[in-house]
Amino acid sequence: MKQIPPLISFITICYNGLDDTCVLIESLRDTISSVSYEIIVVDNASRQDEASLIQERYPFVRTLRSEKNLGFSGGNNLGIQIAQGKYLFLINNDTYLTEDGLPALIERLESDPRIGAVSPKIRFAFPPQSIQFAGYTKLSRYTMRNKALGMGCPDDGTFDTPRPSAYLHGAALMLKREVIWKAGLMPEIYFLYYEELDWCTSMTRAGYQLWYEPRCTIFHKESQSTGRQSPLRTFYMMRNRILYAWRNLSGMERCLAIAYQMLIVAPKDSLCFVLKGEPKLAKAVWHGVKAFWKLC
Repeated sequence: MKQIPPLISFITICYNGLDDTCVLIESLRDTISSVSYEIIVVDNASRQDEASLIQERYPFVRTLRSEKNLGFSGGNNLGIQIAQGKYLFLINNDTYLTEDGLPALIERLESDPRIGAVSPKIRFAFPPQSIQFAGYTKLSRYTMRNKALGMGCPDDGTFDTPRPSAYLHGAALMLKREVIWKAGLMPEIYFLYYEELDWCTSMTRAGYQLWYEPRCTIFHKESQSTGRQSPLRTFYMMRNRILYAWRNLSGMERCLAIAYQMLIVAPKDSLCFVLKGEPKLAKAVWHGVKAFWKLC
């Protein structure tokens, strides 16, 4: 007898995060009852074989292990390629649900054939559990930065209106399978940061709308505190801002955006890091600039 494919494929990446991944799996198992679904966990070269541990603990979960860290985009793409669902839900392993809001996301996607993907409301998991994401503004053509609507605001109903969003949040993003055929997989050149923004740009260029749907809420364990930096994060943020401009702008706009990053942002950021006694972060800025040129 032919097995009926699930409606939704949840895809999450596990990288040395077994405990968080187990919490996510259990929240999906215990919360969702409205739709059929599968859970796919991609072990992105964790130190221990977390794929096997998860498979043993949760036999209903499909697992994959990569012997190489493929990054955020590469790990998600690996899961997408084996997913069977009509809808693909990319979800961070450090998130969880407390209510089944999936029908609202499905309703939004099915309300208009032009809508290709949707993100739920995302709240920080730690008190006071304020909003992390309620939509994104467009990226500035020069600074390559944008604003997350609702960031740090209380969930008091202000951001309870569904709306189109310039981009969606990589921590919780649900899309129609057909979008992959037209917009392609998530670009793996970024490895970390800006890949979902580039992917969303490809979706809109393919003619799809992106929406924020607040009737579904996801809790994210990412810290609310700002300013937490590391050389790795600084490197990829610097490199990938320039890379995004290179890939998605053209003509004078591209030249001005790249010049702004290299001649204004990089010197300013590196000087600020030096003055704060963070020489490793200052070096990471220029390593990011250098790495961009190697990609071109």
